[in-house]
Amino acid sequence: MNTATTLRPARETEADALSALAMRSKAHWGYDAAFMEACRAELTVTPDRIRANTFVVAERGGRLAGFYALGPIGPREADALKFFVDPPFIGSGVGRALFEHMASTARAQGYDTLVIEADPDAAPFYARMGAVPAGSAPSGSIPGRVLPRLTYGLRDR
Repeated sequence: MNTATTLRPARETEADALSALAMRSKAHWGYDAAFMEACRAELTVTPDRIRANTFVVAERGGRLAGFYALGPIGPREADALKFFVDPPFIGSGVGRALFEHMASTARAQGYDTLVIEADPDAAPFYARMGAVPAGSAPSGSIPGRVLPRLTYGLRDR
């Protein structure tokens, strides 16, 4: 079995497949159907979103294994807009490869800090990558829900 992870820019034609991957990844944490439906719009990837931001996919054995999207917050801060690993690939190194690539890409784009608004269940992963707690942020999908906010310094690495 091929365990090499290949990273490449996302294609606009992959928007539906990336949306489905994001939904599977989010559902991995055990959320119910109503919660997942409330998140659908925020998790949807469109060709316009792919064109407007940096989208990178990970492939393993010819299959989409995960992806991230990176966009600006301001001149020195990048936003980890999306970061999802397909459940069969969780724990296989795909997330680490994506995170390291995302940080390298943000650094190359001139950012000093990567800002991550994480699912509470995913926050420990980002902490293992070196991100540090930086407060909280309101959920874009669920009124009243608060998400952990983390930052990752790009210049001190």
